[in-house]
Amino acid sequence: MLQDIPTPILRESRGYVLETERLTLRKPTLADVKAIAHLANDRRIAENTRRLPHPYLSEHAVEFVRATAGAGGETVFLIENSSAPIGMVGINWREPDAPELGYWLGVEHWGQGYGTESARAVIDYFFEEFDHDHLFSGARVANPSSRNILEKCGFQWSGVELHRFEALGSSTPVDCFRLSRGVWSSLKNWGSSMRRNR
Repeated sequence: MLQDIPTPILRESRGYVLETERLTLRKPTLADVKAIAHLANDRRIAENTRRLPHPYLSEHAVEFVRATAGAGGETVFLIENSSAPIGMVGINWREPDAPELGYWLGVEHWGQGYGTESARAVIDYFFEEFDHDHLFSGARVANPSSRNILEKCGFQWSGVELHRFEALGSSTPVDCFRLSRGVWSSLKNWGSSMRRNR
């Protein structure tokens, strides 16, 4: 059952800030490079995300933050708990007709509900801000925790595909999921979004 978690959205000049019960989601900056590199430099994370290399160096984090500052490509948020970065979540727009939700958390933050909470905030943002009827996502078949997050958020399984993972240097089976606007609307009991200017 979905929790009743409101997702206020605050408009900033550089983008949006999403707030949940425990988390703040904001655009990453170069000041976050050290924290991002520290969190992402874990093989367990890299092996479950398609594009993270391992080892993950500060240079990778700088390149990532600079890329997210530009237009297009992705809508990315740094996840913070008590002002400390704990992971990343966002929408990949590389396939304009198939926007894809992605996320990862530092290993020490696994199993505490942060993945579901941050995913729900970005899902709300996506359906409220963009005129798309479907949001897609995927999880390695060997990653039941990520699959659980997607199912808690209302995603429905749509099949298995092979996807290449940079850290593995090969392709591996991925459970594919889809969330429709209609399902999201019917499950929106996790809270209605509020907007206020900062």
